[in-house]
Amino acid sequence: MAGRASPRGGTPSRRPRGGKGTGGRTPGAKTPTGKTPGGKTGASANRPAATPPPRGPFRLGAIEGATPGKWIDIWQERMPGVTLELTPLTIAGQRAALTSASVDAALVRRPLDEAGLHVIPLYEEVAVVVCGADSHLTAADELTLADLAGEVVITPHDAPLQLHVPGALAPRFDPPETVGDAIATAATGVGVVIVPLSLARLHHRKDAAHRPLVDGPTSPVVLAWPAGETSPLVDAFIGIVRGRTANSSR
Repeated sequence: MAGRASPRGGTPSRRPRGGKGTGGRTPGAKTPTGKTPGGKTGASANRPAATPPPRGPFRLGAIEGATPGKWIDIWQERMPGVTLELTPLTIAGQRAALTSASVDAALVRRPLDEAGLHVIPLYEEVAVVVCGADSHLTAADELTLADLAGEVVITPHDAPLQLHVPGALAPRFDPPETVGDAIATAATGVGVVIVPLSLARLHHRKDAAHRPLVDGPTSPVVLAWPAGETSPLVDAFIGIVRGRTANSSR
């Protein structure tokens, strides 16, 4: 049947296709103000969510004599919401602490089996000879390996240095457990112990003295962490150690 003509002879009027009240607008289209029907602007609707800050704690291992104090202070300033837990390590157990992931990173001494680890050299310590305060060795300002011929050289179980002293005598007693025990024994005058300078200072005693061993080995201290993807917390500590500012990029 033909449609009924309008009074003026035009075609019949038709309702817009958008549905009642939509004004022809497709669902989800922006309004003239830039908002979607839900009220959010197009920019905010597509904005990615903010990356959450890394969660702690950050577990830092450190062998005896290491001095991470300044780096810990900077960490506390930059990362106030992330606790740094400092874990003492022995020389014998330093690698196991890293490979077992009981620490996130550590300040350790070389020599070290570095397989499966990332390593950043930090500094090297000179070796010193610790002896009794009244030992004849204190007459010199510095010593050589040759000066130690005939001396009893004490090596603790957890020795930070491994070296051979030509002409030295072996102790007639069991090795002390720790460096502190070895220095206490040397202070009695029964022998000498060779350690990195930081350990001689750490275990300083009035009845002991130390002198530089000019031809002795150095003791390198390094920052190490497990190989693989570096976590955000480890990367933050690396930045502090390397002197990056809070706003600098990696």
